[in-house]
Amino acid sequence: MNDVCVPQPPESRSAGDDGPGRRRWILASVAAGALVLVGAAVAVGLVLLDEGGETTSGRVKETGPGIGWAEGITPAWMSGRMGLGIPATAESAQAAYEGTLRFDTGILTFTLTRAEAETYLSEHPPQGKWLEPAEVQTGVPAHDFAHLGLPEPESFTKGIRYGDVCPGRTEPAESPEPSGSPDTPFGMGDGYDTSDGQCVRLYAHEYTPHRTRIYLRAHFDPGISPLPSAPPSPPPTG
Repeated sequence: MNDVCVPQPPESRSAGDDGPGRRRWILASVAAGALVLVGAAVAVGLVLLDEGGETTSGRVKETGPGIGWAEGITPAWMSGRMGLGIPATAESAQAAYEGTLRFDTGILTFTLTRAEAETYLSEHPPQGKWLEPAEVQTGVPAHDFAHLGLPEPESFTKGIRYGDVCPGRTEPAESPEPSGSPDTPFGMGDGYDTSDGQCVRLYAHEYTPHRTRIYLRAHFDPGISPLPSAPPSPPPTG
């Protein structure tokens, strides 16, 4: 009698058999894990970049000759560069100058009595009119006047007036907007004022009932020359 070959059912997959579906799931998991690792590496790189000094307060740090805060800057020198004098009665005069690859920034500040300040402002009128911020400027890096140990003038909302004073301009400029957009009440973008190249941004802050601090900020083409010579180091003692 002939043997009858009965077809046998395929063997059941063992627990260790992956199968096409499981293999696809594993590949997808591996890919997702790789993306997570790449994202984490990028985040760590950005943190290290910031901690390494490449970025600070929204500004890119640059290196090279003439980059950074210059030494030997006096209020008289800065006043001459801006074309705006310092009253003889001014007190607490300070100045600084920072060079970058994009633009240089000069700052000057001093205090006057309220009456002296009104005279100074009338002698140096703005293009248009004096403006008052509707609200505080947000996101302004504490950078420029913080270098002199002072708050940035954009951080004030009360007792502050500002405008562009243009000593080198012979024709009147168009009047600025009343207070900029809600996010830029001082007419600034990215934390920097956008005043005309011939103009100086002036802020007058009545910080006490009797005194006013004048803040002046101007931008210049990079590589201004010559900067004042740094004062010589005192000879060693002993």
